[in-house]
Amino acid sequence: MVANRSLRLIVLLLVFVSLVFSVNAQDEQVLVIGHSEVTESYDLAYAFNPTSGIVHRATYDTLVTFPDGDASSIEPNLASSWSVSDDGLVYTFNLRDDATFANGDPVTAADVVFSWTRLQNVQSNPSFLADAIMGVTAVDDLTVVVTLAEPRPSFLSEVVNTAFSIANDDEVRAAGGTDAADAAEMDTAQDFFNQNSAGSGPYMLESWTPQEETVLVRNPNYWGEAPFFDRVIIVNISESATQKVALESGDIDIATDLTPDQISTMGDNADITIYSGTSTWTHFILMNRDPEIGGPMADPNVALAVRYALDYEGYRDLWGGSVTPGTNMWIGLQGAYGQDQAFTRDLDRARELLAEAGYPDGFEVELSYPDFTFAGVNLSTNAQKIQADLAEVGIVVSLRPGEVQVSLEEYRNGQQGFSYWFWGPDILDPVDFLSFLPGGKVAAERTNWTEDSVPQEILDMIAQAQSESDMMARLAIFGELQAWTQENGAYAPFNVPAIQTAFRSDIEGYIWHPEWGMDLAILSRSG
Repeated sequence: MVANRSLRLIVLLLVFVSLVFSVNAQDEQVLVIGHSEVTESYDLAYAFNPTSGIVHRATYDTLVTFPDGDASSIEPNLASSWSVSDDGLVYTFNLRDDATFANGDPVTAADVVFSWTRLQNVQSNPSFLADAIMGVTAVDDLTVVVTLAEPRPSFLSEVVNTAFSIANDDEVRAAGGTDAADAAEMDTAQDFFNQNSAGSGPYMLESWTPQEETVLVRNPNYWGEAPFFDRVIIVNISESATQKVALESGDIDIATDLTPDQISTMGDNADITIYSGTSTWTHFILMNRDPEIGGPMADPNVALAVRYALDYEGYRDLWGGSVTPGTNMWIGLQGAYGQDQAFTRDLDRARELLAEAGYPDGFEVELSYPDFTFAGVNLSTNAQKIQADLAEVGIVVSLRPGEVQVSLEEYRNGQQGFSYWFWGPDILDPVDFLSFLPGGKVAAERTNWTEDSVPQEILDMIAQAQSESDMMARLAIFGELQAWTQENGAYAPFNVPAIQTAFRSDIEGYIWHPEWGMDLAILSRSG
């Protein structure tokens, strides 16, 4: 069945690409990307996933950004300069005067106010990123003042996230968008965003067929340097084997989801170039703290037993180049626990903890997870290993694979008692880790881990971590919080795989980035 489905996908891809090139070969430079799609929307206020991050990086602009190759500094983008008040509460952004949207309208302070206020008031998945903002006002057409509730040293790093992209106020309002307080009920612009873009980026969204393909075209009114490709086609190819065949035959230019085994067979192919490095994706097990949903998994001792029962070395062997994280703080962030501070397997300790929790003979539980391959990692393979690992301490796991979007919705609604997921940082700052602590988005909404269940001193540290500006004090606080979660947390992080992207050797400019993954605007083709 899998082989037949893969063959059908290859045939459809060949027909699709040949049609594209037959129509456009004389006039257009076309880039075709094979990618395992993960998105439910292209609306800036709703989308919060890897695929939309790539697309929004290409179709919109943020006020500030990171360098092309890393997150080492904050650089101007739509804002030419900015200043911060002495108390750290007020940020004043001065907009560049030559930026335009794709329809030719100038980018103004009113567009910034609308975009950020709509993000807050729609109250969808990425809205929490704007929780620290008390107000956004336009002083004049090119000056925006943002007031925070409390000092937040991570703020500039946070607004690099594409959720803070600036959309054309007039276009979005005409499509039913609103930034009013009742936007969660009254905004109707999502359908517009799913088939159009209202941004100032180098590309425009031409069309999106969910779970099939996304088509971008060059923005003729882009205010910056025009991108090389006229058209970018992101084809949803969920099976890595199909991506490999399509890449080797030249039917796609880039494959984003090949496995380490597949990559190893391509090293001698002069037509293909491989990029490999540590990814941002932390793979983890979630154990819901609501006993009615999580059952035995709601017990902190059971969660700790699971962390001791996992065969961390085995996951590193499965996914070559991967590392074991110490916590759910991404290992690329300053102060994050790395492999030296991670758990090592201790089956005897796991059994002791299960006995203390009242399960000396173990128990049965169901593991939910999305059934697909992402960034070269097959989640079903890991789920089967989790099942085998926990069986050694008496936990009998039945597997419940699900379609990606269906499982994602359950996860986001806090309906999964025991599940396997992966997480990439929303903010390239240690403050991102707070999402996994009581009061944070993942803990509160997806794990039902509430603030009333933890000591006050931990809540005080969480609050201090959000506003502490002294670097050494900040690192010390995050160190204490990581140590506490290793013993008391509701998660079992077990692997950070390598990111492995393969592309045709005539593709130039590829740089993997920890914030947006792939920047389509800097890619070109030689020859």
